[in-house]
Amino acid sequence: MNLSGVRIGLALTGSFCTFEKTYQEVEKLVNTGAKVTPIFSFNAASIDSRFGKAEDWVNKFEALTGNKSIMTIPEAEPIGPKNMFDILLLAPCTENVTLIQNKIILYQSKRVFL
Repeated sequence: MNLSGVRIGLALTGSFCTFEKTYQEVEKLVNTGAKVTPIFSFNAASIDSRFGKAEDWVNKFEALTGNKSIMTIPEAEPIGPKNMFDILLLAPCTENVTLIQNKIILYQSKRVFL
């Protein structure tokens, strides 16, 4: 698969046990030419866990992608209006996120986003 030039926003949430697997998958995306920008939730960027220190994960994803992470609401606000990404990848995508995603898909034709 060639993802050369595809802009992907990678939103990482606080399910720390998934970070290593997510990193491996993002590595594959980067190797196919995708331009990945990490987006960390407050908890993902600030809570150390048995799966690693938050700062180390931020640094690791930034080194892999070559992009500075989006870490605050003001930094994230332009994502939609500026059409910053072709794809927004949520990792992990829990049941709550899936329910929201389904609502977005249902309303997408009306251009109403939750």
